[in-house]
Amino acid sequence: MFGRLAGRGHQVSLLVSGWPGASARETIDGMDVHRVGGRHTFPLMVRRYYRRELSQHAHDGVIEDLNKVPVFAPVWAQSPVVLLVHHLFGSIAFQEASLPVAAATWLLERPLPLFYRHLPVEAVSESTAEDLVRRGFRRDHIEVIPNGVDVEVLSPDPAGNRYDEPTLLYLGRLKRYKRIDLIVRAVALLRDRGIAARLLIAGRGDAAPALVRLRAELRVEDRVEMLGFVDEQKKLELFRNAWVHVLTSPKEGWGISNLEAAACGTPTVASDSPGLRDSVVDGETGFLVPHGDVTALADRLALVLGDGALRARLGAGAHRFALRHTWERAADETERHLGAVLGRN
Repeated sequence: MFGRLAGRGHQVSLLVSGWPGASARETIDGMDVHRVGGRHTFPLMVRRYYRRELSQHAHDGVIEDLNKVPVFAPVWAQSPVVLLVHHLFGSIAFQEASLPVAAATWLLERPLPLFYRHLPVEAVSESTAEDLVRRGFRRDHIEVIPNGVDVEVLSPDPAGNRYDEPTLLYLGRLKRYKRIDLIVRAVALLRDRGIAARLLIAGRGDAAPALVRLRAELRVEDRVEMLGFVDEQKKLELFRNAWVHVLTSPKEGWGISNLEAAACGTPTVASDSPGLRDSVVDGETGFLVPHGDVTALADRLALVLGDGALRARLGAGAHRFALRHTWERAADETERHLGAVLGRN
C-alpha cells in the first residue's frame, strides 16, 4: 500500500528490521528504506535510530505497524501517530511460542489501550476492530481497511483447467497455531468414508516435522503431499488448479491466502474464526465450519468436492469478492484515511 502511495508522490520512509547481509539503506518501490537491528532487537533500537536519523525530517505522521511487539511510538515520535493493526495474539501465542516468549507477547499486549486507545487506528478486518474494542479501544477511532490482492497476477486459469483428481490445498507458513493438522485429519476421515481426495501442503515452517509424523500416524502418506517452499509461479499454479483451498487457523487478521485463492476462482473452506470469517463469505465464496470440528470440516469438503456445480458457483463468487479487494483499493482508502486524520484533506 505504501509503495503505491509513494508512486502517487507521497514521501514514504520505511523503518524496519534487517537480517544478515541486508542493506542498511535502499530505495524500494519509491520508499526510502531504513533497516536497523534484527528480528528480536529491532524494538530495542527503533527509538534511538528514529531520533538520530528521521526525526529532523518533520514527517506529517508516523504509522506504527503493530507486529507482536509494540514499539510505543506515541511515547517518542515527534509527529502524530496512527496505529496499523493486523491482529493481536492474545492467548493464541501460547499455542505457538515457548512459554517465556508467549508470556512476553501476551504481557506486551496488555498495556496497548493505555498507550494507543485515543489514537486513530487502521485495522485490516472487522474481527481485529472488535478485538481492539474488547481491549478498551474506541470503535469510532478505528478505520477498517482490508488487505488486498494483486488480481492482475492472481487470476483464474484462462482455460479453466483443474487437477484431474480432487485436490485440497493449504498454502502458507507451517506453524502450530495454523492448525494444519485439522486438515490432515479431515483427509483421513474422507478416506475412511471412501471419498477420494489428496491434500497439497505448500510452505515451510517449524511445524513441518509434526505434520510428517501425523501423516504417517494416520497412514495418509499417499494422500498428503508436502511440497515445501514454492515460488510465485508454482503458487499461481496451485491456487488455480486446486479444487478447494483450506485454512483452519483459530485466529487471523484477515486470511490473505483466502483472498489469493479467491482471485484464482478457487473457493475456500475455513474455520469460522476471527479474520477468516471476514475473508470468506459463507455460502458465497466458500464455507465456514466450527473451528476444531474435524467432522464438520470433512463434511463440507466432501460436499464441495462432490458437487461440480457448487464449486463453480462458489469459485465465481470468490473471484467477484477478490475483485472488490485490490491493493489499489486498499491504497485509496489508506490515503483518504491518513489525509483525514492528519488534516490533509
